[in-house]
Amino acid sequence: MSSPAMTFDERYRAIDSRDMRFDGQFVTAVRSTGIYCRPSCPARTPKPSNVTFYPTSAAAHEAGFRACKRCLPEAAPGSPQWNLRGDTAGRAMRLIADGVVEREGVPGLARRLGYSTRHLTRLLTAELGAGPLALSRAHRAQTARMLLVGTDLPAADVAFSSGFASVRQFNDTVREVFGMSPLELRARRRVVSGSRPLPGPGAIDLVLPHRGPLDAAGLFDWMSARAVDGAEVATPTTFARTLRLPGGPAWFELRVDEAGRMRLRARLTHLGDLSTLVTRARRLFDLDADPIAVDEALSQHPELAPLVAALPGIRVPGAADPHEMLIRAMVGQQITVVAARTALSALTTALGERVDGFDGSTRLFPTMAAIAEHGAEVLRGPAARIRSIVGAAAALADGSLVLTTGDDAAEQRAALLAMPGIGPWTADYVRMRVLGDPDVFLPGDVAVRSGAAATGLPADPKPLTEWVARAAPWRSYLTAHLWRAVPPKPARARRGAASDLQKAASA
Repeated sequence: MSSPAMTFDERYRAIDSRDMRFDGQFVTAVRSTGIYCRPSCPARTPKPSNVTFYPTSAAAHEAGFRACKRCLPEAAPGSPQWNLRGDTAGRAMRLIADGVVEREGVPGLARRLGYSTRHLTRLLTAELGAGPLALSRAHRAQTARMLLVGTDLPAADVAFSSGFASVRQFNDTVREVFGMSPLELRARRRVVSGSRPLPGPGAIDLVLPHRGPLDAAGLFDWMSARAVDGAEVATPTTFARTLRLPGGPAWFELRVDEAGRMRLRARLTHLGDLSTLVTRARRLFDLDADPIAVDEALSQHPELAPLVAALPGIRVPGAADPHEMLIRAMVGQQITVVAARTALSALTTALGERVDGFDGSTRLFPTMAAIAEHGAEVLRGPAARIRSIVGAAAALADGSLVLTTGDDAAEQRAALLAMPGIGPWTADYVRMRVLGDPDVFLPGDVAVRSGAAATGLPADPKPLTEWVARAAPWRSYLTAHLWRAVPPKPARARRGAASDLQKAASA
């Protein structure tokens, strides 16, 4: 079951050294004990002859193993492979994490991926060792563990928040996966400092694990510069926003606690949306990335080593909602970050649904139907640009344009380029943010070229594109470094240069 990315010997060396970098990227099943562990498990390293490596915990479940009570492999961050891989397995895992199987069943997942249910099950079993139902079940078990050890929710609420259809199914799954009842699992939790639970029903406070260093300050700065009034609230140390989920409006806040852990506070209309919200929050802050691998690869190039040393653990912001991301990218084309924020705030104030009880966030980002119907009355700028934005919203609203985290990258790009007013920069920028593709480069981006020049790289698009090919498959992270490397402008020059230098990341 080992992925071709690593050999058996390489994985065995990782578990022998208890290397935490590989937690979540594979699990180690031990035939002599019948359990599976994360690579960093502190237990004695088993003999190679007793070890089988699996790419997912679901595959280990299907093979008859249960989770280690000591290292709790379900608590590890998610695998970065699902973003790195653009194949059917990677796309399926992104959709499963977003709750598609719970909402639409395996037929809905298969339909989104363009396969029959039988063929998808056969394909995922061959690739990942488990079919879509087993993979979804494992994801529910992970969510249940997270809630049992991280919250005081009653067990029945944990069951339905995790996506289980009944309390009995929840109890049976937890016992089978962890070898403990839900209450026994909860009794093993440690008291976590730094929590700030919200009062009232539907309130959650959780730790979101991540690998290696995290450039949290850079993420908060990015969000603060682009926060849409009414829907988002950002400070140098926190980011909060409303979100429209299948069960109703939700709100979440991300912050780093005193121990350096990323924490999520959330309030939901329907607790069954929690798993989807956690997945989207993790994608927004790129928490499943492997920053050590990225930093090591980019540091091999002398021109980039100073950038990595200055900003270890840089992340590429994702998207909380794919449809919203496209509108934000289109509004932000060819204007400054400040102007894009102003336009998006006006759009949200005029067309966003009003909500209450979400800690300062009073509106949801407008629906695509609302933008299609009334966007032309609110948006300002060239008429052709407004028609393009309204047309894209209408296409998303009626389903003629499909945009999800499970899209095939090439097909998504082609579909976007076929829309009036969407060019290569927007299509690639959306692919970077929505799919989490780690290998996107934007050679026509003026801010990228400015950062490249400041770094000592070629500034012209063609030679720059040729140079950055050596940074594959991490060109999205290189792009993030180049955005951060743009030199500050003298005060008098800032106004005139802002439009060019900030074109890239207005969204």
